[in-house]
Amino acid sequence: MIEIDWGKQAGLLPVVVQDEETKDVLMLAYANKEALELTKETGYAHYFSRSRNSLWKKGETSGNLQKVVSVKLDCDGDTLLYIVNQTGAACHTGERTCFFTELYRGV
Repeated sequence: MIEIDWGKQAGLLPVVVQDEETKDVLMLAYANKEALELTKETGYAHYFSRSRNSLWKKGETSGNLQKVVSVKLDCDGDTLLYIVNQTGAACHTGERTCFFTELYRGV
């Protein structure tokens, strides 16, 4: 079994967030041990804000909650994937996903 490697990134793991229904990648955030434990305990996505240096529950003020269906760990043990049921927009700009700006499209 792969173990979580908290040492590579100063105790923070990137979290890729995917919508269970649409399979859209909604956002990228970071989690520390406490955020991951809160996510597992409450069933709602919690993250660690690097800019505010604090924990936050996604949608706590906006109402755009992320109900977590599952949490997966990548093969290197240093990245998480949250599969969620998203309420409202995932992006702070109001867009459904944070990945709405296309930089390149191959032919």
